[in-house]
Amino acid sequence: MMDTPLTLVQKIERAEKFFSKKQVVSRTSSKIHRLTYKDVGERARALSSSLEKLGVKKGDCIATLAWNHHRHLEAYFAVPCMGAVLHMANFRLSEEHLSYILNHAEDQVILVDEDIVPIVEKVQDQLKTVKAFVIMTDKDSLPSTTLSPAYSYEDLIADGDPTFEYTVDIDENDPAAMCYTSATTGKPKGVVYSHRGLVLHSMALGLSDTLGLSESDVLMPVVPMFHVNAWGLPFASTWFGTTQVLPGPMFTPKLLAELIESEQVTLTAGVPTVWLGLLNELEINDYDMSSLRAVVCGGSAAPRGIIRAFESKHGIPFLHAYGLTETTPVVTAARLKSYQQDLPEEEKLDIRSKQGLIVPGLEAKVVNDRGEVKRDGKEMGELLVRGPWIANEYYKDDRSEEAFRDGWLHTGDIATIDEEGNIKLVDRTKDLIKSGGEWISSVDLENTLMAHESVFEAAVVAVPHPKWIERPIACVVLKDQYKESVTKEVLFEHLKAQFAKWWIPDDIVFIEQIPKTSVGKFLKRTLREQLKDHLVEKA
Repeated sequence: MMDTPLTLVQKIERAEKFFSKKQVVSRTSSKIHRLTYKDVGERARALSSSLEKLGVKKGDCIATLAWNHHRHLEAYFAVPCMGAVLHMANFRLSEEHLSYILNHAEDQVILVDEDIVPIVEKVQDQLKTVKAFVIMTDKDSLPSTTLSPAYSYEDLIADGDPTFEYTVDIDENDPAAMCYTSATTGKPKGVVYSHRGLVLHSMALGLSDTLGLSESDVLMPVVPMFHVNAWGLPFASTWFGTTQVLPGPMFTPKLLAELIESEQVTLTAGVPTVWLGLLNELEINDYDMSSLRAVVCGGSAAPRGIIRAFESKHGIPFLHAYGLTETTPVVTAARLKSYQQDLPEEEKLDIRSKQGLIVPGLEAKVVNDRGEVKRDGKEMGELLVRGPWIANEYYKDDRSEEAFRDGWLHTGDIATIDEEGNIKLVDRTKDLIKSGGEWISSVDLENTLMAHESVFEAAVVAVPHPKWIERPIACVVLKDQYKESVTKEVLFEHLKAQFAKWWIPDDIVFIEQIPKTSVGKFLKRTLREQLKDHLVEKA
């Protein structure tokens, strides 16, 4: 067989050659832009040539701090295809963590959205390697800033060469991109993605039993482009010629619903909190969602109630998937097998509310102190994965030894696996509740609470207990229309019908909102700190 390299260059070239008329619909702070893949290709090449003039060399890291829009998409290809490394930085991190990752990656140039400039200005004096700042804006002139030297992105595009030839000496194992974990504890950890890994991951996204992404789709990635490459969707979509709808800055559930309706979106992807917000909007206002063939949910376990509401109430298919920053990210997808299609609806929902089957190309196992767990859907252990788009170390980080052992990524996720091979996440190792020597899954309790019609969000955390070591406490956000009528007793009865007595939380605390990480996951560390003395005070 021919030994031909798998690189991102072939992706953008294919889009330019075969899908030059297909659209990228991009919302920025001031307007909706409509570009073709021909436009995106030429602009990406112009950006590459201008970055080269700024001194960017092969292997240099270039950071982006930007929303989901066409300029960010152009950087997705302009940087790696010239042999540099694209660092999609999370601008929602704390100042301490943001300056840490920009320095740790040794970023040479930062591409930053105009409305994110103030964030970078706060940390610019701490940045050790950055030589230039490029501001992405719709304005004709460069916005006022203390960043120096600063350049206009559009000026670089105008001055660049739209016929710039991409380098041919890229090895498929060369680094193409990198992201950092959002770090709920400790410093963020960097993960570097190779050209080969990103190409193979894109292939997996096109499989019909995974996401089935294709040229005929209209994709709207709501997951941020700094969150594990927007789950790899921009890379795959460009390669396949998929129409992309990029929702831009400060979107709302209302805006997402309007974009789905107006652009006839067929596939969209985001974390559970995004879909909770969209569900709430769909209950308030009427929209035509008939174009959607699937809502893809990942980032954390999707409550069973969300799946039921989307499908039964609104007729929108819901696809549960799982992955990590370390896995590029897609690892599993919850799909029914052919002989499961005629099962009772509740049994089908049981299967599809799990994280699902490992996608082709990867391997997984669930292990505990006794070895691999039984495939009975009950015995718990840590999920381990390996494959061609799974990282094998963190970037310049001693913590690699803990996570990568014996050729496997130890995910830190506690899971079960059933006889059909379906993986179900029970909890993160740090979030499992050990009460009297027995494990309680916070995820199962949360999903059941959020299945109640009155509950908007719920998070369950462990608090210290003098007798049982730890006990669960539930923090619940009620929907506005139920705040005056629903009591904790109502929710206790809801839980008692489905769990053993010792699983039932010792208290349910109503709060206005659940603290979240920068990528929309529940920040349980903050809740644990707030509630650490709760039972003692109650006693």
